[in-house]
Amino acid sequence: MPIAFKEWAVTARALSEGEQLVTLRKGGIREESKHFVLEHERFFLYPTFDHQRNDLVRSSHHPELRRALEEGVWPDEEPPPRALLQDGGIAQPDRVRIRAWAEVADHFETDDPRIVDSLSPYHVWTPDYARKRLAWKRRHALHVLLLRVHRIPRPVTVRVRDEYHGCRSWVEIDRDLPFEGTPVMADEEFDRASASIRSICGQGEPVPA
Repeated sequence: MPIAFKEWAVTARALSEGEQLVTLRKGGIREESKHFVLEHERFFLYPTFDHQRNDLVRSSHHPELRRALEEGVWPDEEPPPRALLQDGGIAQPDRVRIRAWAEVADHFETDDPRIVDSLSPYHVWTPDYARKRLAWKRRHALHVLLLRVHRIPRPVTVRVRDEYHGCRSWVEIDRDLPFEGTPVMADEEFDRASASIRSICGQGEPVPA
């Protein structure tokens, strides 16, 4: 079955619009090894509302929080009020819309807060939240994934299964999904940005493919 990578709905939307190029991951409590493992080099972006909070997204992207609700199909066919997302994990849709897939263009590990701070222009989270991702599970390095994202020709709606919930990175989607579509960022623009990200992360060692 197709593999999808869970990200907050607002993050998945930012990635699918070319407004975010990296994701930062340590791994959740429901991961098999309790920390993140890059098991797949190509995957769909699954929008989740688990733990998504307004105050952990930069104010410049707060308007996107409401739009991110559109990634879910709710029981009453109307998105819930934004207030439901304040505490995270409250608003859960019956189905979600998958709009994009990603391939890993590069993969780094770091425990350097200066690197995390320097990556701020390439994601929509607050700098404080990015540092919290670094600080969690201090014995484990933070994974930095540089993603090349493609928007599929038309969104695909999938039902939310019980096993999709919780702190896990990977889920198996129970319907066919196409690895088709157009890159969300032009090649030259992506090459410039990825060169900058690689330079920032160059203080660490690239993880072999």
